[in-house]
Amino acid sequence: MSEITAPMGGKVIDVKVNVGDSVDEDMEVIILEAMKMELPVVATASGKVKEIKCKKGDAVEADAVLIILE
Repeated sequence: MSEITAPMGGKVIDVKVNVGDSVDEDMEVIILEAMKMELPVVATASGKVKEIKCKKGDAVEADAVLIILE
């Protein structure tokens, strides 16, 4: 199991995957807005999305777990 975390605090402006989707390493999965910039968050490993722990509009802290892969 692998976790995708927020590289910095910000606001979730887009979630590009759904539970059950397969993702490849380095695939964009979430877009954060931080310091007035869009910051793509990419998968750190290949796998299947088991759980999404945020939704569009959520404010997240740095290092918060956003997605769990299995």
